[in-house]
Amino acid sequence: MSDKHLSSRFDVDLNLLLTRLLEMGGLVEAQIARAMEALNAFDLTLIEQVLESERRLNVMEIEIDEEVSNIIVRRQPTARDLRLLMAVSKCITNLERAGDEARKIAKRTRRIDEKHVGLTVNIAEIKASGEMAADILRRALDAFARMDTVAAAQIVRDDEAIDNAFAAFVRKLITSMMEDPRTIPVGLDYLFIAKAIERIGDHATNIAEFVVYVVKGTDVRHTPREQIERS
Repeated sequence: MSDKHLSSRFDVDLNLLLTRLLEMGGLVEAQIARAMEALNAFDLTLIEQVLESERRLNVMEIEIDEEVSNIIVRRQPTARDLRLLMAVSKCITNLERAGDEARKIAKRTRRIDEKHVGLTVNIAEIKASGEMAADILRRALDAFARMDTVAAAQIVRDDEAIDNAFAAFVRKLITSMMEDPRTIPVGLDYLFIAKAIERIGDHATNIAEFVVYVVKGTDVRHTPREQIERS
């Protein structure tokens, strides 16, 4: 968080805003966990929970963004405080989109359960990458709460493991579909699930990059990982 201000009310506003951000992040984490558990067990109750909770995320995004705008109007912040408020606005957008990806996982899981009875694909890489994506999102939110640039840089580096798991799964999936064309429909559904998990990792990485933006004043989006680590 930013340093203390002459206006204690400003500090209260910022702390409440961060609390709402972390609340939204916790909801997204729960969404991802439910979606992955639904994929593992084909639990239709969990699928419906994911789809229902996604609407709450949309409402939270609007509410938090509106509060960011109100604080900017009331307090007219500058420098790091303004960067923090802008970063919060961008973080909630990434959280909402990560929630959308969890919804996609749930919907594809329901489709697999309904349409592809008896057709199976080894999805060990998907499960592993799902766990990694959930972990780096949790760590990204923690880094944002503490404004920890070292932890943020590590998250950016760790996202590469999710990308590698996705690439490995795609290669294996293509081989499987070539060997047995009957698996193509279910394989494509699993491909969409794997891509959704990769995107969750990307959104977590974006949140980590906003930590560097707030603390250093440098926009490191689209910047090579090595350069972010040096920063």
